[in-house]
Amino acid sequence: MRIGIFFGGPSREREISFAGGKTAFENLDKQLFEPVPVFVDSFGRFIKLDPRWMYETSIRDFFPSPVQQTDGYRVYIESLPHLAHVAVSPEVGELITPDKFRDHFDFAMLAMHGPDCEDGAIQGLLEWYRIPYSGPGLMGSAVGIDKVLQNEMIALANGQDKGMMVVRYDQWQRGDRQQLFEEVKGKLGVPIVVKAPHQGSSIGVAIVRQDSYGEFVTALNQCFFQMEVGADEWLALDQEARQAWAQRIANLDEGIGFPVVTGTTFLYHPKELIAYLDKTFLASKDTIILSSAHAEDQVLLEAYVSGQEFSCGCIQHDDGSTLVLPPTEIIKIVEVFDFNSKYKPGATRKRIPVNTTLANNQKIQYNIGLVFQRLGINVCARIDGFLTPEGEVLLHDPNTIPGMSPTSLIFKQMAEIGLNVTQAITYFIRQSIRERIRTGKDTWHLRQLLQTLDDKINLQRSAVIPAKGILFEATDEQYAKARQCFGKLNAEGKCTPVPVLKLDDTTYYQLPVPLMFKDYVEDLLALVREERDPLLVETSERAAQLTAFYAGRVEYGVKMGSTPEAITPVEDWVVLCAESV
Repeated sequence: MRIGIFFGGPSREREISFAGGKTAFENLDKQLFEPVPVFVDSFGRFIKLDPRWMYETSIRDFFPSPVQQTDGYRVYIESLPHLAHVAVSPEVGELITPDKFRDHFDFAMLAMHGPDCEDGAIQGLLEWYRIPYSGPGLMGSAVGIDKVLQNEMIALANGQDKGMMVVRYDQWQRGDRQQLFEEVKGKLGVPIVVKAPHQGSSIGVAIVRQDSYGEFVTALNQCFFQMEVGADEWLALDQEARQAWAQRIANLDEGIGFPVVTGTTFLYHPKELIAYLDKTFLASKDTIILSSAHAEDQVLLEAYVSGQEFSCGCIQHDDGSTLVLPPTEIIKIVEVFDFNSKYKPGATRKRIPVNTTLANNQKIQYNIGLVFQRLGINVCARIDGFLTPEGEVLLHDPNTIPGMSPTSLIFKQMAEIGLNVTQAITYFIRQSIRERIRTGKDTWHLRQLLQTLDDKINLQRSAVIPAKGILFEATDEQYAKARQCFGKLNAEGKCTPVPVLKLDDTTYYQLPVPLMFKDYVEDLLALVREERDPLLVETSERAAQLTAFYAGRVEYGVKMGSTPEAITPVEDWVVLCAESV
């Protein structure tokens, strides 16, 4: 089956999408599927990408091409609007249109995030052209993109009472901001959580921690994706500092992104913005408001919740019933879980399950499953929340296309039921076809597609393939290499990788799948000596039938021996440590 891997798109999360696209491209089961990378640019064009570009660090490394990025700035293609009418270079790939999708792939794996990508827009396009796609359908996607609607519907689903307010853009621009600040404090107290309602990856999230009007204004401007530039502030910068400032505007992880709008003027490029500000501040000392062309029209304000923060995935059994995965506790090393802390190493630690009682973890799972069902979500979602000191579960932010790097939370949680990344992706594809069949569109074609895939999975599961050992030492560097090797061998499907940790010359551990998904080797070392948490045992038992279909028989215990060969027989070894086998 040919799998079109869609990534990029016009949203601020396109680089996270690129990382997810790489994961799918590299970890797709090559015995079952053929990956076809499809890059979606900011103009909404679909480009069947030359696979070599999948190994670049950033989208801007290949699109627009370095030749097209002039004046020393790194920009996305929307900063060069004339290129919307220029043919895509064959060096990059082939432009394809939706009516020709079926000539190139049989299924669309969606690794895109944010508006147009998670709100039902791309899903609706694919349904129109009868292309089955991954993840929730139209209803679940539409709910999953709107944080204001989510809060209201979650409250209806599970009865939670979570303080919130909505501030409209015209109310913010024309109203009495000081009076608004007092109203918000009176209703929500301080701290105040401020969110852009249609963004993900913790983009457009700010916390007003102090009773500070200035902090409040900054937070709301940030989440409206606008900024105020004063003449004195600008004129104090030298040319180099102005260029660095304008480049930050173009960087979607720290700036509002181009094009920016001031009044009725649209500015597309950092060089154009600098020239405009230089000229304007020569004639006037008035503060200029810069707004993203894709600014939010309202901002969500929530009462700050103290407690243990968690994120919990929910998937489905074949019959559509829910299977809630073990929740992951997010332990912050930094104050705000924003874009940088979410994706930069060392900013957070993760623990599965939440460090609380079995009853509380079960309560979290119950609420996640309830909300998943009542919000009309299917296939997969990741829902965040808090466990308060009083034991109350408060949920928010259902994410219908969870992040898909190899160490993303959804993969860590699926590993706890025995599925590696390759098997998890196979689940996403198969269950998505199953759910598209339920819509009653192109039913018999989809049934045939599903049956063909099931036949291949059953044949693969019954085949006898050799085992290959991965021997590594207890360092973060070797553990990272072992995880990478483990993923590569699983995707190739020619052998069964068996990870073995060397602790010392006479102590070796054969590791089960869940222990290949920790962030640091110290987490791994703590877990090889511990009994498996009761919630993990309980969840694995509920998932047993699903896991057996995708992974066969799975063992969750750690095996120990004095030599690698004493633990398990393998055909040959990948030796990452100094010792030969």
